[in-house]
Amino acid sequence: MSLVQDRRILYFFEAVRLGSVRAAADFLNVAPSAVSRQIAQLEQELGSPLLERHRRGVKPTEAGDKVLAYYRQRLTQQEVLLDSIQALKGLHSGSVTLVSGEGFLESLAQPLARFSEQHPRIELIVNVCGSNEVIRQVVEDEAHIGLVFNPAADPKIRSHAHQRQPVYVITGPDHPLTDEPGPVELRALGQYRVALPAVSYGIRQILLQAEHQLGITVQPTLTCSTFAMLKHFAMQGGVTLLPTFVVEEEIRSGKLRALPLQHEVFSSPQTHLISRLGRQLSVGANRLMSMLLQDMTAFRN
Repeated sequence: MSLVQDRRILYFFEAVRLGSVRAAADFLNVAPSAVSRQIAQLEQELGSPLLERHRRGVKPTEAGDKVLAYYRQRLTQQEVLLDSIQALKGLHSGSVTLVSGEGFLESLAQPLARFSEQHPRIELIVNVCGSNEVIRQVVEDEAHIGLVFNPAADPKIRSHAHQRQPVYVITGPDHPLTDEPGPVELRALGQYRVALPAVSYGIRQILLQAEHQLGITVQPTLTCSTFAMLKHFAMQGGVTLLPTFVVEEEIRSGKLRALPLQHEVFSSPQTHLISRLGRQLSVGANRLMSMLLQDMTAFRN
């Protein structure tokens, strides 16, 4: 495609990414009419409408989705080309963006430090968010690779590695639940103070599935978006639900206990290391992925 067409696709891409023509114009430092004109010319050249305009902004049509996929793939190929040329020169530079659920953070320090020591010219960017946002950033090429707990099936995602990580009841060592024989029944949590992550987190989605199957509801005393608070809440006599790799150090030191849950839904969740299906990863991204798999307890039995 010509340079003019590339610019038109860029304007279209930013309008979709930012949700409106005006936001794209502000980002690109041009007039909104210029963005609208370039998109209209692109639609005319391709012979198909690319945007649906609504009161709240814009979204791509089916044809628009194909143009976006082409543009993202083109950007990826350009990144890989530049990376390979740098490698021929003996230089490894650029950046790698990793998007991760918060539960992986404590075990990330070692592989990230090792990667930075071996590749000091490559900038590491780490975004932390809930499971749904991890998937979005990977699918839309905002991140090269992602760490996610129990993601929903998505045809646009490739899982490079996965490991079963059951969800446990997490309590302090003196909590009454620790005296109960056998796995904890979900309904038994109703008599205790329960802290849960937000609905966008994989753990909460697992719980919703179990609640639906059992016909019960666990009413949280506390809902928050940080696992650190959930752990401290459990240390202060409360209860939370987490996989053990999130609380590995606290269990080892005796500050917390992990108690199995009875329902099978809680025994099947998995951690996944993901990228967008079809995306060719740079040398740096591939090396980081290898180090994550070697060092992280979330991917060990």
